[in-house]
Amino acid sequence: MYEFKHVSIKHWAEDDRPREKLLSKGRSALSITELLAILIGSGTRSATAIDIGKQIINQCENDLNLLAKWNVQDFTKIKGVGEAKAITLIAAIELGRRRSAFESPEKGIISSSNDAFHLVKEKLMDLEHEEFWIILLNRKNAVIKLERISAGGVAGTVVDPKIVFKKALDHIASGIILIHNHPSGNIKPSNEDIQLTKSMSEAARLLSLKILDHLIFTNNHYFSFADQGIL
Repeated sequence: MYEFKHVSIKHWAEDDRPREKLLSKGRSALSITELLAILIGSGTRSATAIDIGKQIINQCENDLNLLAKWNVQDFTKIKGVGEAKAITLIAAIELGRRRSAFESPEKGIISSSNDAFHLVKEKLMDLEHEEFWIILLNRKNAVIKLERISAGGVAGTVVDPKIVFKKALDHIASGIILIHNHPSGNIKPSNEDIQLTKSMSEAARLLSLKILDHLIFTNNHYFSFADQGIL
């Protein structure tokens, strides 16, 4: 009977070691497991950092969007991942999330629903509860302010139109883009979403304001009331 012998990464061929592979072949040559192994740093007596990375990927069903929602407790359920390593992993994921902020519209001009989506992407990505945000714009569609109005549960959040319009008037805005997320991933607007958009559009006109769009946000997609011609 053969006995399995654990071999640490430092005894692997140089081209198979994640750090050396990154240096010799570039970061794009590494698998997700290998990238995780670099962050994990070291393994245990019975598992390499690569093995631990594989466990993490298996636990999140090979879905990086799901992994991005993990907290310290989720990571530390994996044998070989303590609090310090969990924090390192979460910090790396957060850096990746914040990178999306640099994809925001140039000079803060909103010229399409896609511009608005990218502007708010960093704020709403991976949330497991609903939040309602607004983008306040001047007459040239330049961003005056991006602000959260409310946060709720998985199924919804309460929005007070008076607060939205007060924010707009306080900042002398001309246009407002409404945005809220659907944690479920469903971008189809509910009847409540449609009714809220309609009532706010009518009220905005009385204040010489304009609701330019209402986006329903999910991690990779969005629904635009303006693009669909139902604003």
